[in-house]
Amino acid sequence: MDTFRKIVIRVLLFPFSIIYGVVVWTVNMLYETEVLKASKFNLPVVGIGNLSIGGTGKTPHIEYLIEMLKDYINVATLSRGYKRETRGFRFVQASDTALTAGDEPLQYRRKYNDILVAVGESRAYAIPEIVKNQPDTQVVLLDDSYQHRAVQPGLNIMLTAFDALFTDDYLLPMGRLREWRSGYKRADIIIVSKCPKQLSPEDRNNIYKKIAPLPHQKVYFSYFEYGYPYYLYRPEQKISLDKDLTVILLSAIANTDYLMQYLETEVDNIFEIEYTDHHIFDYHDIEKILRIYGNTAGERKIILTTEKDAMRLELHKETLRAKGIPVFVLPLKVKFHDEDAVGFEAAVKSFLLDFKV
Repeated sequence: MDTFRKIVIRVLLFPFSIIYGVVVWTVNMLYETEVLKASKFNLPVVGIGNLSIGGTGKTPHIEYLIEMLKDYINVATLSRGYKRETRGFRFVQASDTALTAGDEPLQYRRKYNDILVAVGESRAYAIPEIVKNQPDTQVVLLDDSYQHRAVQPGLNIMLTAFDALFTDDYLLPMGRLREWRSGYKRADIIIVSKCPKQLSPEDRNNIYKKIAPLPHQKVYFSYFEYGYPYYLYRPEQKISLDKDLTVILLSAIANTDYLMQYLETEVDNIFEIEYTDHHIFDYHDIEKILRIYGNTAGERKIILTTEKDAMRLELHKETLRAKGIPVFVLPLKVKFHDEDAVGFEAAVKSFLLDFKV
């Protein structure tokens, strides 16, 4: 019955997807024919994005690039600052909040003191502002840039999730694609993210055949490695997950399936409090969280959240601490399969070294 219902819903949504697709195709065609001209800049710009509406792991992949490059060149990140209450271009400070900067830019700022983090709705305006204020900037990492074609990155990195490949998806609202599948052709590098920790050569080959990369495109496979959860109020304090621990997972991200698969291997009792992606927690949400925590059985129980969610949750950090609620944050890092880390890093370094104005 569920399968039948999904088919019926998709059939009903099909006309809307076609209308949406025509609009997207038209915009892309205007850029392809240079009726609309994308801005190019005299410094390397790396775009990181995807074809879908989220859940591919852009943020940790940007952090991978930051860690790879920051000790050698001056790195800047540029995001829109989704759901912030401010407008226009601004440099993000450690004293900012998710409301003034957006959750992902704030996360970059808090984790990496030695890079420049900026937000701005217009990337074509923001990049010159970055260079004007910080002329020693040597590379700009564009966050979620794939459909924002007013700027043409010198290197275009596209992510697609292992269990939700763009090749199997459909246009909004019938599916999760922001544009037609053929948009993958603009990518220089395609990363299949959120792979299992053990990836068989057969799975790898099957996905490679599905994607059917163009001759100039490189395909790499990555997965997440989770670290020890740290205390929201004192990040130096960490714990280990174990079978006797009850976890209340508080999340407002695009997809928790990958995270849940990991947690199910570490703890036996998991309860979820789930919100929509980038949800700004308010007073009523905190009341609900406190109530669920109080009603959850278990001698050892914690609230566990993601690093991105923690940026928004910290707006209520003092309330949670005053109520004695143990909130822990689960960090993660991107890892690549086989020799893909070598290949990916070599491709990025080659772009930077060969860049010409």
